[in-house]
Amino acid sequence: MPLSVTLVLIVAAVALTVFAGWRGARPWDPRKGVRMIPWRIIMLLSATAVFILAIHLAALMGMPMRTY
Repeated sequence: MPLSVTLVLIVAAVALTVFAGWRGARPWDPRKGVRMIPWRIIMLLSATAVFILAIHLAALMGMPMRTY
């Protein structure tokens, strides 16, 4: 995957992480009913995607990957 695509995906994943974190931290309103979107799970999955993309970005930049 090229560098430009990786950077765009990192920005999108960070934005989704922040948005889902904001939505998941809002207090529950019983008048609106049950939450149908699991915002905290979405936040964790997108943060994991940011981590994996950051590792991929480091590999694209030529950082050596060490295995012990």
